[in-house]
Amino acid sequence: MARNASFLNVGRHGVLDRPPAPAYRAEMDRAELLNQMQALLDRVELLAERMRRLQDENRSLRQQQETLSNERSALLAKNEQARTRVEGMIVRLKSLEQHT
Repeated sequence: MARNASFLNVGRHGVLDRPPAPAYRAEMDRAELLNQMQALLDRVELLAERMRRLQDENRSLRQQQETLSNERSALLAKNEQARTRVEGMIVRLKSLEQHT
């Protein structure tokens, strides 16, 4: 039974598992390894560039949001001023109407 357990690779929790994968492929030669490393490096550089572009875009969008928020606040204040002035005019017109 012990012979089967080592062959089946019983894990820490008593669960059967596949045998562990070798740490490296013996048949991988230096050129293939260099090609894989270059492909990985190219991918990392691509991801880094994408991250920089996204950070720039995010910064730009935050600035636009801040600008729009400020414009909205200014427009709301102007709207409130206009509403107050119109309400004042209506009150004055009603009082003129009552006195005539």
